[in-house]
Amino acid sequence: MKWLKQLAIICCLVPSLGLAGVLNNQLAPDFTAQDANGKMVALSDFKDKIVVLEWSNFDCPFVKKFYRAGKMQEFQKQATSNDVIWLTIMSSAKGKQGYYEGNELNQRLQKEGSNATHVLRDESGVIGKTYGAKTTPHMFVIAPDGKVVYQGAIDSIRSISAADIGKADNYVMQAIAALKAGEPLAKSNTVPYGCSVKY
Repeated sequence: MKWLKQLAIICCLVPSLGLAGVLNNQLAPDFTAQDANGKMVALSDFKDKIVVLEWSNFDCPFVKKFYRAGKMQEFQKQATSNDVIWLTIMSSAKGKQGYYEGNELNQRLQKEGSNATHVLRDESGVIGKTYGAKTTPHMFVIAPDGKVVYQGAIDSIRSISAADIGKADNYVMQAIAALKAGEPLAKSNTVPYGCSVKY
């Protein structure tokens, strides 16, 4: 029975760790996508900048945890005010939860109060699958040299309770702080948690 329990643990962990589309310390794949205002945005537009990629779906309880408490907006504002680019990516396919037609996305962004630099449409799922984005949220941090230095969960407490946000270690904000200070990251790869991306 003990080996069955171990196998169950391995089966649960391997999809999260073994199917990543990008590797740390490798160049982040470039992409181009349309933002909520119809502007074409490329990752390569932000050369020499720290870039955060946030996969999102506003109807996911794990995303709501951060947005309803105003914390994701706070993290976005704190980062962007420190010369960091924050790209929120919506990879929900048409007809699935988290997909917004036309101006619906802008209306939802106004409601949520997003402070991201850009919110990008990826209804084809090409960007998400390239990066191996599995959950909402699933976070990536790219260093000024264009290499991925962090990927995984936003923080250390896997819950939908906003009360846990202040107690958790925020891996993304820690990564940004380490990059700004020229110090090594305490965590570079963690298992993301949240709702599955609705490809």
